[in-house]
Amino acid sequence: MATPTTLPATFVAANILTAAQMNDLRGAFRVLQVVQATNASTTTISTSTYTSINLSASITPSSSTSKVLVFATIGAVLKSQNTYGQAKLFRGATDLGVLAGYIGYNNTTTDAGSSVSLTFLDSPATTSSTTYEVKFASGSNIASVQVNAQATNTITLMEISA
Repeated sequence: MATPTTLPATFVAANILTAAQMNDLRGAFRVLQVVQATNASTTTISTSTYTSINLSASITPSSSTSKVLVFATIGAVLKSQNTYGQAKLFRGATDLGVLAGYIGYNNTTTDAGSSVSLTFLDSPATTSSTTYEVKFASGSNIASVQVNAQATNTITLMEISA
């Protein structure tokens, strides 16, 4: 795979690139593949433990130096007073530390809808199939949160050449 490592440190007017350098420039930082998954089923969560909402996708990087750019959009309906949702991104069992907390805090007795997006650039350093998953929790640990009650949750993975 082409990388920018053989390019000049700086470009100067009238500089002529070699064929190899031009090919490296063409191959650097490209989107190599895109994978997307959706989930339209509703999941009700009443615990502060991060729970699967069946929103995951797998990608097999073509190089161990590739990056994976993750985009996820999650919708939730908060079902009771003093409730909020939390979404977190995982690579396999690894918590990537990407958290969207206090989603749609609801301080009333009426249902409140909310949505959140997560974006993360990961360096998995592998050419094996890698699964990314969004998990969700009820921040109050007792009140119900319905994830994806009125929308389709989406996760998109993009392999970016390094």
